[in-house]
Amino acid sequence: MIARHARPFHLDTDMRTHRVNRPDPAIELPVLDAPRQGSSDPPAARLPRWLKREVPKGNANHYTANLVAELNLETVCDHARCPNRMECYAQKTATFMILGNVCSRPCGFCSVARGRPEPVDAGEPERVAEAASRLGLRHVVITSVTRDDLPDGGAGHFRRCVLAVRSRTGASVEVLTPDFRGNADALRQVVDAVPEVFNHNMETVPRLFRSVRGPRSSYAWTLDMLRLVKQWDPRIGTKSGLMLGLGESRDELLAVLSDLREAGCERLTLGQYLRPGEGYLPVTRYVTPEEFEELGALARGIGFTKVASGPFVRSSYHARDMA
Repeated sequence: MIARHARPFHLDTDMRTHRVNRPDPAIELPVLDAPRQGSSDPPAARLPRWLKREVPKGNANHYTANLVAELNLETVCDHARCPNRMECYAQKTATFMILGNVCSRPCGFCSVARGRPEPVDAGEPERVAEAASRLGLRHVVITSVTRDDLPDGGAGHFRRCVLAVRSRTGASVEVLTPDFRGNADALRQVVDAVPEVFNHNMETVPRLFRSVRGPRSSYAWTLDMLRLVKQWDPRIGTKSGLMLGLGESRDELLAVLSDLREAGCERLTLGQYLRPGEGYLPVTRYVTPEEFEELGALARGIGFTKVASGPFVRSSYHARDMA
């Protein structure tokens, strides 16, 4: 029997930082400043060369896009303006976004629409399973908008989606969940579905946490979620990710990586934050590919078993390779 969480978590308590041994910051990493606001250069010209990529040729991505539209589904690829959308769609893969397309949290980095969400669509789990079957997916990634309007934050719907996909396809399933507002019972519903991978993104360092993820978010609870998942069911792989270029220092980043390892997190993604438009947090710097490579090596050195680190890396990018 899996042990249940004995200590209630109160989201209104002050955020805390876990005290752990920090990795020695032995590597000096290069920094490239982002362009100043108000520059007269056109936006495309201000991007460094490594953030410019060719559009995939052909129409292979249309099949995925048409299927998503036909089944009235949402993908984070579309709503988060992911730079890898066409590449992934062309490979007949996508990250399904459940519980609607309107988020109840005003995160400073995310382009998903904010406002009052629609009622939960009871038929969505079967349609997600249908899409996964028709795409021939062997690893299915399911994420969602944040639903603070629901008593369980949408955890029960996550559970139903995981079970529906597994029943229809036999594929492994990865969930990328919101924080459920510190509700351990809601988290337990998702864990009871036994997804092969549980992902909850840290996104940034403690100093920037509430400006990036909003005032309802907690650094401590993010760590506790990953710790509890592993405590309740050690079979489930745990994963988290951060965006770089929001103003974090190198020492702050290394401290977060150490905290994640202490919480039992095994998989890590590191990618470049790209501002989705006006009104969002600015990019403070563009991290070089060489720095991403060094950070990836450092993360492996402190115990992460699987790491994806690069400018275009996102939470579910090549997720099957990290399952």
